[in-house]
Amino acid sequence: MFKNKIKYFFWIFAVIFIVSRSGPAAPVLDTEEETIQINLHSWLFMGPLPAHLPAFHDDSRNSYLPENLLRFNELNFSALQPESGGSIVWYDGNDYEWHNINADENRVRIPSKTEALSKFFFATYIDVSQWTKAELSVKSAQIFTLFLDGNQISTKSKFNTASEESDHPSGRTLSRELALETGKHLILIKFIHDPKTDPEFTFEAYLTLNKKFASPAPKSSLSPKQIMDISVLLDGPKVTGASISPSGKFASLTLRKTIPPTDESESWVQIYTLPGLNLIRTYRGGSSISRINWASQGNKFSYTSRDGAEGTIWVVDLDKGTSIPVLEKMKNLGSHTWSPDSSFIVYSVTTEGRQDRKGVKRIINPEDRQPGWRDCSHLFKLTFPDLVSQRLTAGTLSTYLNAISPDNQNLLFFRTTVDMSQRPYSKIFLYILNINTLKEEEIWEGSWFQNAEWGPEGKNLLVLGGPSTFGDTGINLPEDTIPNEYDTQAYLFDPESKKAESITFPFKPSVNQAVWDHKHNCLYFTAADRSYVRLYKYDLDTRHYSLIQTDADVISGFNLSPESNTAVYTGSSVSQPQKAFFLDLEKGKSKTLADPEQKRFQYVELGKVEDWSFENEDGDEITGRIYFPPGFSPDKKYPCIVNYYGGTSPISRSFGGRYPLNLYAAQGYIVYVLQPSGAIGFGQEFSSRHVNDWGVRVADEIILGVNKFLQAHPYVDSTRVGCIGASYGGFMTMLLISKTNLFNTAIAHAGISSISSYWGEGYWGYSYSAVASANSFPWNRQDIYLGQSPLFNAHKISTPLLLLHGSADTNVPPGESTQLFTALKILGREVEYIQILDQNHHIMTYSKRILWTKTILAWFDRWLKHQPDWWLHLYPQE
Repeated sequence: MFKNKIKYFFWIFAVIFIVSRSGPAAPVLDTEEETIQINLHSWLFMGPLPAHLPAFHDDSRNSYLPENLLRFNELNFSALQPESGGSIVWYDGNDYEWHNINADENRVRIPSKTEALSKFFFATYIDVSQWTKAELSVKSAQIFTLFLDGNQISTKSKFNTASEESDHPSGRTLSRELALETGKHLILIKFIHDPKTDPEFTFEAYLTLNKKFASPAPKSSLSPKQIMDISVLLDGPKVTGASISPSGKFASLTLRKTIPPTDESESWVQIYTLPGLNLIRTYRGGSSISRINWASQGNKFSYTSRDGAEGTIWVVDLDKGTSIPVLEKMKNLGSHTWSPDSSFIVYSVTTEGRQDRKGVKRIINPEDRQPGWRDCSHLFKLTFPDLVSQRLTAGTLSTYLNAISPDNQNLLFFRTTVDMSQRPYSKIFLYILNINTLKEEEIWEGSWFQNAEWGPEGKNLLVLGGPSTFGDTGINLPEDTIPNEYDTQAYLFDPESKKAESITFPFKPSVNQAVWDHKHNCLYFTAADRSYVRLYKYDLDTRHYSLIQTDADVISGFNLSPESNTAVYTGSSVSQPQKAFFLDLEKGKSKTLADPEQKRFQYVELGKVEDWSFENEDGDEITGRIYFPPGFSPDKKYPCIVNYYGGTSPISRSFGGRYPLNLYAAQGYIVYVLQPSGAIGFGQEFSSRHVNDWGVRVADEIILGVNKFLQAHPYVDSTRVGCIGASYGGFMTMLLISKTNLFNTAIAHAGISSISSYWGEGYWGYSYSAVASANSFPWNRQDIYLGQSPLFNAHKISTPLLLLHGSADTNVPPGESTQLFTALKILGREVEYIQILDQNHHIMTYSKRILWTKTILAWFDRWLKHQPDWWLHLYPQE
């Protein structure tokens, strides 16, 4: 359709005289009321746009008046980001531009002599440097609707007559109280102008606020450039996975998007051609698709759709353009895997376990506390083309598929059982099953196993597990030093000789994912390498590791096509949201396959990120990094947030996440992240320090590091330093403030206050402690279970503390926060306790995650910026 470019800018200036102003208006102080008024002079303007009344609008019984047009939203206003020169294609096919317009003596004047009913849009941005309570007032004789950040907040639905206009020269005033959080806000006004009305088309707009919010006061602007806020972070489409067809001709992406303001979301799949990176098909709407599986041969893939407890497997043939259900409405259907020759798939189905007598439950073992632990998952085979199913496994233990052998004759799977006699209180049995005879052979029994896959010709296995998976084979530590079993190693295992070889013995990174490239006789690993997750290639002939350069700091997924020697991967970086990439392994070059958040982040200004390390008392380097606020100036003083985990994992350089460091920095904070001893990715000696430490070394390193950090960075205000940690990091927060008054405030999410109660009560407390407290128990190591528990040191805490906890947390039970809260209340300390209802260890529900994040920011503002209003707005004092 031909689109005419309609420009009104010069026409407006030909009709009226506009007084231009540069910059925001100075606030006017009302000393009697201790308020200030900020006149909104500068606006973006678009119009007049046609505003046709619908057919039969003059029906006498149900007339459709011009004011009804205010209630109909023509656009997705929440996605609108007006800027000068930007445009919108209206429903008449014409392209309408946004133009700058300024007020004349606080009043915006617009031509009123239009021949038909029309619409006008006015937009301005408000930059807020602190949480601010304000009143927005708009005066006009016309009818209009007010929007704030895309949400309708108020409507004036009556035109003023000429007589009313004489009494109220600017028309009637519409006012609305606003709670403006730190960041950028869009004020949008939609006017309906009726040519039959006499009053001149003008309006005035201003903010009124208490003078305590005037330093600094909100500023108006016409630029959509902004700092990061929680909606930018959470809303919008996100890449959740990527895979490549065996031929290397196609790639699939899975994406997910929240649907604000609801807690619902949608997911979909996109198919691209390679290496051209052209989108050819999208599967969206209806059934939710979380992932797809490529058939080993042909351009086919499968996926599972779900309807309640029932699942259906579909096979899509890209060459034929067909989509066929091959297994329909199977109750409790699990995952599925294609055979190497694509002649069958293996799928799993779960059956519900035996239930106890109504009203009681006999706990068989600690694992039986978990819902569904008694259920059993078994394996089935579905052959093509006649779609005949066969059951492959049965019994009282679940069977979990690892891989199908290259010759299609055998399955590799494992079973697990509880064994309370020794760490880690479970035992793994690895089997090979002959698909033709259904005879199984147990090839290994042990602990700390994670995954396995077949090598070429089905002779050797690639096994991932802890350092002790094969006895001492994978341990690279002095004698009598207990390894951190979360430091994942890789092994080559011969099922016949039962011999294993560690291939990561000298390799410091901890393996996340492993892929065996049979064609090129090499292995690919994604591995935690300090705060990065990098891609490595291991040459089986030379026994040499090489780093493959990628365009992401943290790789979250990797998928290989050996036939084309290409791959796809997903990942993010400290200042880059999650993207999908296409990688030519021969050339070592990456290309962006998809960047769905590019548009959403195009106006977002992020602060810089720099590495910063220090030496602990043993001379070891403790790495970290600094997130700076946008517009950072070394001449200013900034409050600081210190973040750590202190457990088995480093805080990675990924973007966003549950504790979005870029977001904290955007609120005007310097954010210092450090990686204390005990984390994986630094080598086994470093990670082994986690075992039986429970904060002894880690707390000293954090305190030392923060003191050195403050000495080295004079722009950080040492009197305004807070700390935050979650889970084990929450425990560290509680422990730290019992050891030091270095912090002005602290936040602990899902922290552990009593190690013994966590050990016995949390679903995974005793099994996690099999690593963190190896061979140590409440009865033989009271120095750990009592001495290192914050609850038993509560009397030493004087730092204002915010406790956060999901009320349904099964990992770290809420009682861990409850009992410390009770203790601190009895002691008369400054403490707040917020439970996030119906949430587990992670706060996942969209609306509750937003409130939880705002709670964190408001608490820090209260204690580190001396701005309590946001907190009191969220949680008024009783």
